[in-house]
Amino acid sequence: MRRLRVSERVLIGYFVYTAILAQVLPVAPGLRLVTAGVNAAVVAGFALLAWGESLRGGRLFSIARDWYTPPLMLLAYREMGWFAPKEHSYELERAWVVWDRALLNEWGLRAAIESLGPLLPSVLEASYLLTYTIPLFAMAMLYAYGQRRRVERFLVIFLLAILSAYGLFPYFPSEPPRRAFPGELFPSFETLFRRLNWALLGGYGIHTSVFPSGHVAGAFAGAFAMLRLLPERRWVGWLLLGLAVSITTATIYGRYHYAADALAGFTLSVGAWAAGAALDRRAERSLVGR
Repeated sequence: MRRLRVSERVLIGYFVYTAILAQVLPVAPGLRLVTAGVNAAVVAGFALLAWGESLRGGRLFSIARDWYTPPLMLLAYREMGWFAPKEHSYELERAWVVWDRALLNEWGLRAAIESLGPLLPSVLEASYLLTYTIPLFAMAMLYAYGQRRRVERFLVIFLLAILSAYGLFPYFPSEPPRRAFPGELFPSFETLFRRLNWALLGGYGIHTSVFPSGHVAGAFAGAFAMLRLLPERRWVGWLLLGLAVSITTATIYGRYHYAADALAGFTLSVGAWAAGAALDRRAERSLVGR
């Protein structure tokens, strides 16, 4: 059987971590069994795909290993929702919203965004909606430009960023500003994309925490990764970087996150990029030493 990839080890480590959390946090006993069972199935899937790739003609399994990962990102997020507290004290939220009031009102960010009417608010909300497509788009670009071998390096950086954010959720229990402070600092325009975002979050959002922002962490990590991994087509990385800036602005303006969440998410993306670069250098030294 082929060895597990680094990205797979990162995901396995995360799912082991959540299985342990389910045993120590005050959750329903049945949820402990569900978490252990689901996560065991995920790990078994990795082992099965690695075994399949070791067989003759295992290229199909190799490709399947690439695409087995993106759906697990959603599962990783949803599992953190299982650890939501029964009640929130709103202590953290009351501290964080002070900075938002200054940024949006006193420093004029909201007025600047709305200066052209609903145009920029619509662009920001559409950007926020596109967050979920970033890993799929990046992987598709690497395939399209004949650089599938770099997909693994992209996944490592992206996973380190978003899973670090998710893993911190239980330690910063909080609700998004749109729920903690309904109506306060809300956008002046009710756009179509905003309604779509609210519907999506209403059905699939979690209530464990909003700190750090996984949206911001993933958006910037994806951009930094593609700037590094696809220098031949720099437009891809620059496009994602522009999208990351737009997503970050949307999270604060749309009241999905506090500015503190966004700053923490950005910090995690930088750390993930640095870790990915360190792993690349280590791999290069290993090849030279052979």
